[in-house]
Amino acid sequence: MKRLDRYLLSQLMAIFGFFALVLVSVYWVNRAVLLFDKLIGDGQTAWVVLEFTALTLPNVIALVLPVAAFAAVLYAINRLSGESELVVMQAAGASPWRLARPVAIFGLIVAAMMLVLVHELVPASRARLAERQEQVSQDVTARFLTEGSFQSPTEGITVYIREISDQGELLDIFLFDARSSTSETIYTAEKALIVPSDAGPKLVMFDGTAQTLRKSDTSLALTRFADFTYDLGGAIGAKVRGRVDWDEVSSLDLIAPPPELLAATGSTVAVAHLELNDRLAQPLMAPVSALLAVAAMMLGRFSRLGLWRQMVLAVLALIGLHSLSNVATSMTRADPALWALLYMPAAVGLIFVAAALSWAGRRRKSPAVTAAEGAA
Repeated sequence: MKRLDRYLLSQLMAIFGFFALVLVSVYWVNRAVLLFDKLIGDGQTAWVVLEFTALTLPNVIALVLPVAAFAAVLYAINRLSGESELVVMQAAGASPWRLARPVAIFGLIVAAMMLVLVHELVPASRARLAERQEQVSQDVTARFLTEGSFQSPTEGITVYIREISDQGELLDIFLFDARSSTSETIYTAEKALIVPSDAGPKLVMFDGTAQTLRKSDTSLALTRFADFTYDLGGAIGAKVRGRVDWDEVSSLDLIAPPPELLAATGSTVAVAHLELNDRLAQPLMAPVSALLAVAAMMLGRFSRLGLWRQMVLAVLALIGLHSLSNVATSMTRADPALWALLYMPAAVGLIFVAAALSWAGRRRKSPAVTAAEGAA
């Protein structure tokens, strides 16, 4: 690697580290505050809040890295221009294509980081987060059941437990369910147990009665039972883990998803391949964003006021590129057969980069060189 490449690459990596740290911190703190309010309000500990925020971190980093790479290139080129280093490089014969080479290497390094994130860390963290959310939801369900007092975990539900034994048995339980608009039911039992299940926690009551008042004719129905199962999770709105999302599945499983995985997701092989192509396309945005920034900055000449016009152009180009990416994503979600559109934003970005660098190279040729080339 040439000395010029090493110098520019070291500048870009240092600035990239700063911007990545700042952007990740902003996103992460914002997410942490929302989780803190929700989880602490549900009675969870600070350790659970820290665990949840840590599990959201890989996805935040994957979202931030292309933007941080873009901002690092803009800042580095503008600073080199302001300190006249860029002018010296160009006067020494460095063309826009030559100056873009270390930026391309820098973009590939960021893309390699994103490959690890989107194919390994993000799916693993999302799967673990979904699992922990289900566990915490069931813990919240049990927390509402306290002995010696009437509890109303949600509108229309009232629970009273005389005592909770050392074995976890709920002794002398009273449950009033008035959620229905047509009837009200009072359940009483000598004892009950909370049993976790895939469909949410269940309250299993033993040796009790169910008194149902029908509001239409004010009739009362009395039912005695030896055991009765009540959907406690559904009654208080506990979160139940339903279908598995594709973003929780590793990339290797997306290549040839087994039938049990398709059943768990309730989807098709085409959708799995769409998710895989989406993950392959995401890292491409890092080098394209970096090259987009350097190509736009090369369009300007030295100015003591800075290259703010070129910076505005670069930002607008990036916004347009992300808008195109959103459109492509929407179209592919509607029809997975259009998966090739996921690579369109990167292709369009590279075309813009090539055109801008070629235009900048022609503009920087001196009139003498241009005349000599024409005579030849």
